[in-house]
Amino acid sequence: MGNTQQKLAQNQSEQESPVAESSDESFTCEICIEPILLPNKKFKNQNLCVHPFCIDCMMKYISVKLEDNVGNIPCPSLSCDKFLDPISCRNLVGPQLFVRWSDVLCESSVLGLAHCYCPDRRCSVLILDECGGNAKRSKCPNCKMHFCFQCKLPWHSGFQCDESRELRDRNDVVFGVVAEANKWKRCPQCRHFVELIEGCKIVKCRCGASFCYNCGKRVHRHWCSCDSAAVLCIRVIHGFTIIFILLSIFFIFRNLNSILPKN
Repeated sequence: MGNTQQKLAQNQSEQESPVAESSDESFTCEICIEPILLPNKKFKNQNLCVHPFCIDCMMKYISVKLEDNVGNIPCPSLSCDKFLDPISCRNLVGPQLFVRWSDVLCESSVLGLAHCYCPDRRCSVLILDECGGNAKRSKCPNCKMHFCFQCKLPWHSGFQCDESRELRDRNDVVFGVVAEANKWKRCPQCRHFVELIEGCKIVKCRCGASFCYNCGKRVHRHWCSCDSAAVLCIRVIHGFTIIFILLSIFFIFRNLNSILPKN
């Protein structure tokens, strides 16, 4: 009976000792800011860096980076310039993500041509620049999505690349597609869209700027070389000709009245 109680006490002390040890080796994850009591939940990046991150947070972090096709994944710590070691993370991410990670690393190191990935994360297929750096509007060969090769965003019709980065609402991109389909023009001064239904090609925006609807250039700074400018010139000349003829007729009749004898 005494031996049995001694063994039970010994087993109980053995079960309690790891808990006490783990509480001493607990850490706080720098991502979720949660205290982690189990030391085996701490992520280890080989011997590159030893920042305290829990395995759950690192799995999510690596998955997001791979979705963005980032092969050289930096350490999440803001003060660290090390990269994660794929081999040490192999068991952590699982076989599917590890294969994806390997593919991204191979593509980034082997491919010499400029390349990007389809902006649609449901597709994310690799696309090469075969136009010698001049590619802009591109079409994904897999999902057929139109996008800008320069800024890697969905095609932003009517917007420059620096402007498209500020488009937080997808409706802005859709509006750009509608504007291109209806051939709306942007004012060269305020950059708002203007629609010409009919009439003269020289239009005036609500900001007060006048520009040519064909070429989109201001009319007070230069003379347009497009067809609408020539038509406008002909109209102006024709108008002055009519005025000149009417004035000539008026002066002729006035002179005749002065010459003819009065009864």
